[in-house]
Amino acid sequence: MSLQRRLLIYLLICAPLVWAAAAWVSSSRARTEVNELFDTEMIRLTLQVQATLLGLDRAKGAPASPVVSQEADLEDLAIAVWDHQGKVLLTDREGTQLPLLADAVGFVELTLQQQPWRVYYLQSPNREWLVAAGQKVNERDELVWGLVESQLLPWLLTLPVLLLAMAWAVRQALNPMRALTDELQQRSADDLQPMPSTQAPAEIQPLLQAMNGLFGRIDATLARERRFTADAAHELRTPLAVLSAQWEVLQRAANEPEREQAAQKLTAGMARMTRLVDQLLRLSRLEATEVLVHAEPLDWQALAEQAMSDSLALAERRQIELACDWPAPPQSPPDWRGDAQLLAVLLRNLLDNAVRYAPEGSTVTLRLTPTSLSVENAGLPLPAEQLQRLGERFYRPDGQAEPGSGLGVSIAQRIAALHGWVLRYHPRADGSGVVAELTAL
Repeated sequence: MSLQRRLLIYLLICAPLVWAAAAWVSSSRARTEVNELFDTEMIRLTLQVQATLLGLDRAKGAPASPVVSQEADLEDLAIAVWDHQGKVLLTDREGTQLPLLADAVGFVELTLQQQPWRVYYLQSPNREWLVAAGQKVNERDELVWGLVESQLLPWLLTLPVLLLAMAWAVRQALNPMRALTDELQQRSADDLQPMPSTQAPAEIQPLLQAMNGLFGRIDATLARERRFTADAAHELRTPLAVLSAQWEVLQRAANEPEREQAAQKLTAGMARMTRLVDQLLRLSRLEATEVLVHAEPLDWQALAEQAMSDSLALAERRQIELACDWPAPPQSPPDWRGDAQLLAVLLRNLLDNAVRYAPEGSTVTLRLTPTSLSVENAGLPLPAEQLQRLGERFYRPDGQAEPGSGLGVSIAQRIAALHGWVLRYHPRADGSGVVAELTAL
């Protein structure tokens, strides 16, 4: 069901209900006003009759027989007067129905000849006579319903016009939604520009803001995918060509030594290719991650042992000594929370880079303090320009003998950013080597 049809149905249901409630309130109010009006007239009538009787009493001319008033002879209004003995002194045609209630004072609801009446009884000061004026309740009801019908009829006659006006108003109010739909339908699949929301109605602005946020996230995801595809295509082209050439050399080898040498180069090339693909996939997964799924207290001892064990083979091949410097008691390593698996990847990349580019026979140290974690190696420091470029994809300083993909620092920085930490590179205190220092913001 469309939003426009739903709004019209709601209006068609709610408008009559609201009008019925208003009509009920109006009729109740009209009934109250009519009752007050007629009650006032009845009180005034009894007072006038009483004043007349007082005048007759003073003149000693009280009638000896009942007097039937022709002037007050109305079909729905009655009046009657009794003396203290219960004798009727004055009445009209309808007043003969009124009962004598000697002790009654004020308004009384009665049923006379199966008709509801409202009667007002007025005692004289010396209780010599009793005046009663009554009226049929139906007369009041007729007047009230007449007032209500006078309001109902115009409303029923204008109802079709009102419905047409509401349909037009609903359609006009939904024009921004139709304009938004038309604009989205006309967009191409790769058009993820934000929708303008400043001129939109206030009810649509949250929707537009949510859509723009979604467009931004989709655009960022597509940009990452395109960048990953371009990076993979660029970086895998050369290793694949090298592997193809090495395979041809292996096939054309004339003797066993040449064949063995070509096989070793092919194996090293395949290992380099495997490492590059693994790093690319890992970086792609990290860039698609917005927030940490698991954050728990970190076991730094277990993480350090795992990272140093993973780097041990490379360290032994390059004759690098691995050392770990812990804070002296009662101090302890950083009290951080994070994802242990991601932190293991970060430490492994930092140690791998430090071991890979440290001078042979030197020492690589993993150092923990209460507020930071760092990995440092010895050797020549990197120039400031190269330190600033660390973290760029596939960037490797010139003159490196060890194979690498240039993605390790990017992966480490992404993991640090996910945890809200900062990874910086700088020389050691004595100006030599390179220190990768991890601190919390």
